[in-house]
Amino acid sequence: MRVDAIPDVPLSHATLDADGRLLAADPALIALNDQAGGAIGATLAVPQLAGIVRLAMRLGILVSRAVTVADQDADLELWVRVQPEGDGLRMAVSGWRGLRPQPVTQRPIASVIEEGALSWETDAGLRLTFVAIDPARRLGCDALALLGQPLTSLFTLDATESGALPILEAVARRRPFDEQRARLRQGDMRMVLTATVKEDAGGAFAGLAGVARVAEPPASAPAPVSPDFTEGLDRALRAPLAKIIAHADTIHAEAEGPMQPDYVGYATDIANAGRHLLGLVDDLVDLQAIERPDFTLETDGIDLADVARRAAGLLSVRAANAGVAIARPLPELHLPVTGDFRRALQIMVNLIGNALRYSPEGGVVSVTVNRVGDRAEAVVTDQGKGIAAEDQARIFDKFERVDPSEVGGNGLGLYIARRLARAMGGDLSVESAPGRGASFTLSLPA
Repeated sequence: MRVDAIPDVPLSHATLDADGRLLAADPALIALNDQAGGAIGATLAVPQLAGIVRLAMRLGILVSRAVTVADQDADLELWVRVQPEGDGLRMAVSGWRGLRPQPVTQRPIASVIEEGALSWETDAGLRLTFVAIDPARRLGCDALALLGQPLTSLFTLDATESGALPILEAVARRRPFDEQRARLRQGDMRMVLTATVKEDAGGAFAGLAGVARVAEPPASAPAPVSPDFTEGLDRALRAPLAKIIAHADTIHAEAEGPMQPDYVGYATDIANAGRHLLGLVDDLVDLQAIERPDFTLETDGIDLADVARRAAGLLSVRAANAGVAIARPLPELHLPVTGDFRRALQIMVNLIGNALRYSPEGGVVSVTVNRVGDRAEAVVTDQGKGIAAEDQARIFDKFERVDPSEVGGNGLGLYIARRLARAMGGDLSVESAPGRGASFTLSLPA
């Protein structure tokens, strides 16, 4: 009996044991399996169905996807769901007359697939059920290791300028999305995600099917920051960004009741993106100021040891969350210098923050102060991976980072810090070697 000869079979079911052997099935599935040389009591003989069963068994989660199965002189476009249940698995298959459940979409997903694009699928819980192996390998990702993990284990999702995440609206409204900006967790490559919504035979949300394409690379040489661009930037963006961060933190803390873990993770991404944008606003305002030809700082007598202690105190919570200790100057130690208190504190916060970011859990960031001739120095030393000699000069350039794959930072902090140090009659330097951590030294006139 040919499978496509069965009149109007909307859905067929099968049960399998814990080893993937077929225990019972509806006639359409039995016919398809028999045609491939299988039998009741043996593993499925149809490779496409057997592969989904093995994946569901290995991950212990529901796996739902479309497959094409050869049926003599025709191809069946089937929609297959395999759900672990008790000591076995339950399979549901639809599409026997070539009618697979159609995703709610405005355009076929194939229209956005291009060379080098990474295709992926999730289940209803937004856990990855499929990642294209070859594109993932080219991007430095292990496709098999990602299966069963949240979508955010593959991508870091970036919010739009208004603080929204297109993927959240797509899930909430059950509709496709495009132009979801993201970055690969592995390598920090910028991507653009596009996806359609999958539905099961009953019309329920079954996950997403999407592709990720590499975003257009940024211009090789960033244009100078225009005063017109930064004028009013702080006033226009600070309040909206603060609201976005506050709302996202509320969701993350589940202050108004329990939420799905995936949504809590997305809220964390939103809050982090908001803080990143807020820091970028500050940096751009500073950048526009320090690059003016007439930029100067009013210097006065300050205590560099006190500045170092205050900066360490401001970052103590972040250090505790990262499992890193900060060794700071003793309270009785004082080191008078000439400088601007607010800008010196800004530099020290930047240096200690960077040290925390690159320090391993259980590590120590050391902050020391001392006098060398007519100069006073504050030294921040970490136990991170260090900086190669060829990179030590360029990290003080605008928009430069040692490792762009590292999360956080925008390549402006050290550039601004050195310009501020020199505006106070001092300097900022680094000593490091790969595998031996790094020491950044802020020197000011004693």
